Amino acid sequence: MVFSARLSVDNSASMEERLVGTLRVAVDVGGTFTDICVMDESDGTVRVAKVPSTPDPIDGVIEGVGHAGVDFKDVALFSHGTTVATNALITRKLPRSAMVTTRGFRDVIEIGRGTKDDLWDAYKDVAPPYIRRRDRLEVSERVDYSGNVLKELDEGDVRRAAAILRKREVEAIAVCFVNSYANPDHEIRAKEILEEELPGLAISASSQILPEIFEHERFSTTVANAVLSPLVSGYVERLGARLTAEGYGGDALLLHSGGGVMTPKLASKYAVRLAASGIAAGAIAARHVAVTCGFENAIGLDMGGTSTDISLVWQGRERVTRDWFVEYGYPIRFPSIEVLTIGAGGGSLAWTDPAGALRNGPQSAGADPGPACYGRGNTEPTNTDANVVLGRLGEELIGGAMSLDRRLAEEAVERLGERVDLERVEAARAILRVANANMADAVRLISIRRGYDPRDFALVVFGGAGALHGAALAEELAIPTVIVPPNPGITSALGCLLVDIRHDFAIMHLADAGTANAQAVEEEFQRLDIEARERLESEGVPPEQITLERLIDMRYVGQWRSLSVSVDNPLDLEAAVDLFHNEHEREYNYRRDDAGVEIYQLNVRAIGIAPKPEFKRHAISGDEPVPEAMRSVHFDEADEAVQTPVYERGELPAGATIVGPAIIDQLDATTVVPPGWSAEVDEWLNLRMSKTEVAR
Repeated sequence: MVFSARLSVDNSASMEERLVGTLRVAVDVGGTFTDICVMDESDGTVRVAKVPSTPDPIDGVIEGVGHAGVDFKDVALFSHGTTVATNALITRKLPRSAMVTTRGFRDVIEIGRGTKDDLWDAYKDVAPPYIRRRDRLEVSERVDYSGNVLKELDEGDVRRAAAILRKREVEAIAVCFVNSYANPDHEIRAKEILEEELPGLAISASSQILPEIFEHERFSTTVANAVLSPLVSGYVERLGARLTAEGYGGDALLLHSGGGVMTPKLASKYAVRLAASGIAAGAIAARHVAVTCGFENAIGLDMGGTSTDISLVWQGRERVTRDWFVEYGYPIRFPSIEVLTIGAGGGSLAWTDPAGALRNGPQSAGADPGPACYGRGNTEPTNTDANVVLGRLGEELIGGAMSLDRRLAEEAVERLGERVDLERVEAARAILRVANANMADAVRLISIRRGYDPRDFALVVFGGAGALHGAALAEELAIPTVIVPPNPGITSALGCLLVDIRHDFAIMHLADAGTANAQAVEEEFQRLDIEARERLESEGVPPEQITLERLIDMRYVGQWRSLSVSVDNPLDLEAAVDLFHNEHEREYNYRRDDAGVEIYQLNVRAIGIAPKPEFKRHAISGDEPVPEAMRSVHFDEADEAVQTPVYERGELPAGATIVGPAIIDQLDATTVVPPGWSAEVDEWLNLRMSKTEVAR
């Protein structure tokens, strides 16, 4: 059975009846490039394309798919990771929006938790809220912590607020009442009135978006959802129209932060879930590549032009967090794949601080003007320039479509070398050592700090620059295996092909785990199960492809933060508590078996299983690879440059083994195999690198 994207066209039809064509198309839109990955289900072949991103991302999507030689009439599934929501929050190019809240609570989103991103900088303030104070209007109503009505909703207040907002021509409204998680009646009625008075506006109610106890997190998430709704709705409508005009007959499935996809209708309602869309795709792809290669534990390292995204897979599953944000101080509490992003990329600038110490990033030359070797006016050295000086990068990129000026790279690195008293080659090496140290520290944060030993993991490196640095990072972290996917620069787009439809449902349930009524907890879970099944069935997912996962958020009595643990069906609370103690010890390095444990929240993860594409396996060949050229390359392991064979990756058959030093070039990336390392091409055409003395 093949999963089809034609989910909303005819829900009465079977999946097979909706299928047209044999192509699965995934598009990941980034700030610099739009990546396209196309898989033909008939034979498992994959083709890729990469085009510059456009001011209107949809133009880049259509252009990229055309560049890949795809006719939309042949497309069975179209999935899409987008930065539209993320960029809107970062740049604050948002529609004018308003907030309607309980009298006395309009400053909740501004007061926040009273914390700072930089504790030691007294002059650095948290960014202003997405909705101005004058557009945060108050109405009379009050519900207590247990849901009892203390003061009825003043509907006249709501209508007066609507009249004011009509004059201000707002495009979206967030309705956020205190304690609405316990009793949503007032909030729902206020939303109904606003919809009557202001038809067509995007209105988000906190009890429907995030029914959780903490008002700051709930209000913040709802506000982010409200301000993004008009943008996301407009984007998915325009995208759908363009795809239909091109001949595609289904829905564009949109990747969300939790690692699943949702239809345009749901994306418009839960717009904030797209706020980490593109980042999640790379983490999903890293997991798939690692598991395919037989590694249940993996660290994904996606190094692009400006930043590096690091994710972790443990026992075949990505880590998920509910504590994340695009801008500090404005949390988004929807579950998201945990990804740590640092300012380390091919375009990251090397510089010296006032004390004369060499630094690297987070400042970046970006795509324009880009590294000095691009010849577009930048004269400061970047990681790309250092790799060019050392010979690890050649003088051409993207199959010759872009030329790199070695002389400009050398001049930029020499100028920096003069400031730190290093000659050109040593300065280039130092630039990359600092960059690698920054990335290694980030890997330690997401692994060792979480209770995981990097030595138990494989390192999956991708993005345009990841394979240049993979072996050096593995060396520093004592990671035994490095995996480079077949198309590193397009790997995030590949992740969009590997996801299921997924939704998350939650309900507050505060109770002592030792004395909780298991039947009452089970009944709450069953209500969530019903809602989850109805949601997936409304999107055309057959019952046999629905999977529901149950989780309980628990905490020690007196704690504020909770920890999520999986539970079985039927429910076993005693086993859940034991699992909580174990997870708490792994996460925080201590446990308190004698302390009381509290149930905080019940969660159901609803998954519409999409059969995953079967990638083509290649027969192992005994052919010896032949280098296409030789190049003088400087490695950290040798004082002088080494004459190094350069291989074309597309010419390497499955089973080929290359002993370092070696350089492997391809359209979208360059892989460095240092002395003392070897690389083997597996049956899926992944490169598996390991130390020569332990290479299999």
